[in-house]
Amino acid sequence: MKRPLLAACIALTALLLAGFTASVRWGFFGHRRINRMAVFTLPPEMIGFYKKNIEFITEHAVDPDKRRYATRHEAVRHYIDIDHWGVYPFPEVPRDWTEALMKFTEVGVLPSAGDTLRLYRDTVREQAFINLDYSGVKLSAPYQTAYRDFFEQQIRPQYYEDEWKVDCDALGALFGLGPGSLDCRSAYAVDHFSEYGIVPYHLLQMQYRLTEAFREKDHGRILRLSAEMGHYIGDAHVPLHTTENYNGQMTNQVGIHAFWESRIPELFADEQYDFFVGRAEYIDDPSAYFWEAVLASHQLLDSVLMVERELSETFPEDKQYCYEERLGLTIRTQCREYARAYHQRLSGMVEARMRASVHAIGSSWYTAWVDAGQPALPAFGEYEPSVAERQEWEELQRQAQGGQSKGRAHENE
Repeated sequence: MKRPLLAACIALTALLLAGFTASVRWGFFGHRRINRMAVFTLPPEMIGFYKKNIEFITEHAVDPDKRRYATRHEAVRHYIDIDHWGVYPFPEVPRDWTEALMKFTEVGVLPSAGDTLRLYRDTVREQAFINLDYSGVKLSAPYQTAYRDFFEQQIRPQYYEDEWKVDCDALGALFGLGPGSLDCRSAYAVDHFSEYGIVPYHLLQMQYRLTEAFREKDHGRILRLSAEMGHYIGDAHVPLHTTENYNGQMTNQVGIHAFWESRIPELFADEQYDFFVGRAEYIDDPSAYFWEAVLASHQLLDSVLMVERELSETFPEDKQYCYEERLGLTIRTQCREYARAYHQRLSGMVEARMRASVHAIGSSWYTAWVDAGQPALPAFGEYEPSVAERQEWEELQRQAQGGQSKGRAHENE
């Protein structure tokens, strides 16, 4: 949806505050529908538990979107601007999370006098080193061993801190220097990677957490993580979640994000889509599987943008946007016939990505269960959340209704 007049903006904000939105990723409708249908991919040993709690899985599919109002760390978990880092298949981007952070994190030293000194990577005879030019000497350490150990111990644990600080003596020890030997008033690290999105890495972490929840037979945590895992997998299947041009802002197509993933499914999913995708399958290599989903999404990006551009140039301009009543408010959105024309020209793309999401979610749940040893799951009785859990969800809802999204601008458009 392109930027409307002030009155329409106010209307949209009111709709969001009322708990309704037509523009957040797959939309609340899409995420809930995808999660719900994923339940029917599960084997008999799992489906009883999930069907008994299908309303929980459905309703909490949107919790990650609500969390964007609570923490600045949430938004990056939903996307990856993979084209920021090169061209398909993006070999410049390490598939390993620690490797990616190491490669794109700046580490610097502030000496007692003079300019900041920065560590840099170099390759000599096919072996990588991390270097620091210090007092006319190049200090070096093996990149894949010594530096990785240093990074995992000193920097990565600070991932959710506002500032990353580096211990001067630890940095000196990396290069074989004794305590106090490195001229260092302070040292720091700055993450230049995460702002462009981390969804495939976060999916792998979620997979580990879900497996552990199954292993511990923590039924509440299984349900919570399953619902949220479904959300992130759904997001990874959206082409516009794989590009810096995430809302068409670079190609004068502002609003295409909500058009593709919310307006289209809301209009046509119930009429036309088939969400019965068969049985969930075991995922041998979750990391590769999640990356494949992201890359497959990105390969559709050109069509998503090109088809809309061509349609906007040929479809009558006065029939592209209409006003509709929602919750007693008038909003500006794509006309049904314009949306239908876009939907038809996409040749089933949106349905295919939603179907792929359903199957991937079910397969993720199934894989976690298998890897945990296939623990028995209760087939009767709905899960009863604790008082603390209910309070947590109420607080999440309160922040979503009354706060400012800490993510990208398009998420509120």
